[in-house]
Amino acid sequence: MKLKKIFTTKTSKERLYETPCPVIGLTGGIATGKSTVSNLFTKAGVHVICADKLVKSIYSMEETINFIQEEFPNVVENSVINFKALREVAFKEVQNKEKLEKFIYKRLPAAYQTELAKIKSPELIVYDVPLLFEKSMEQLFDLTICVYAKREVQIERIIKRDSSSKELAEKILDHQFPIDKKKELSDFCINNNSTIEKLEYEFEAITSLLMED
Repeated sequence: MKLKKIFTTKTSKERLYETPCPVIGLTGGIATGKSTVSNLFTKAGVHVICADKLVKSIYSMEETINFIQEEFPNVVENSVINFKALREVAFKEVQNKEKLEKFIYKRLPAAYQTELAKIKSPELIVYDVPLLFEKSMEQLFDLTICVYAKREVQIERIIKRDSSSKELAEKILDHQFPIDKKKELSDFCINNNSTIEKLEYEFEAITSLLMED
C-alpha cells in the first residue's frame, strides 16, 4: 500500500529524519487503541516504526547504561537499569528529566535510520509516536492520524485493564496532553469508542481514503 499523491505533502528534506518516502504520524493517548491500529497497519502490509520501541532499544545500549550509572548511580545495579527508580529520579527534579531526555532523543535519529534501513524500498512508513504533538513534530509528517477515544472511555479501559481506581485513572489522564486536543490538531481521526469490529471498520475506511495499492 502507498499513500495517494494528493496526501503526499512533504519532500524528503522536509520529513522526519529525511525519510525518502511518505510518513504518516500515528498518535493517540493511553487506552485509545493506538497500538491496535498500529498492528492493523502492519497486517495491511504497511511498514510501522514505533517510537517507544526505538527508545527501548536505546535504553538497552551500553553507552546509555553507562551514562545513567554515571548520572544516577542509585538506579543501576549489575548493569541493569531499575526503571521504576529512574522514573522517580527523573520526575523529582526537572533538570534530571531534561538531562535524560536530551541523551535519549539525541540518539533517536540513528535508531530510526537503523530500522528504516531494514525495509527495502519502502513506499510508506507509519511512525507510531505517542508524543507527536507534545514534541511539536506535526510538521515533519505528510499527514497525522489520531486514534481517539472519549475521556470517559479511556477511564473505563484503564480501570478494567490495570485494576486502577477511577481517581487514579483520572489523575493519569490529567497529566497527559488532552486527547480532544490531539484529535483537533490531527489531519485525520480514527474513532475507537466501541468494539474492535467498529475500530476495524474505521481503519478500513481511513485506509481506503488515504491509500492505493
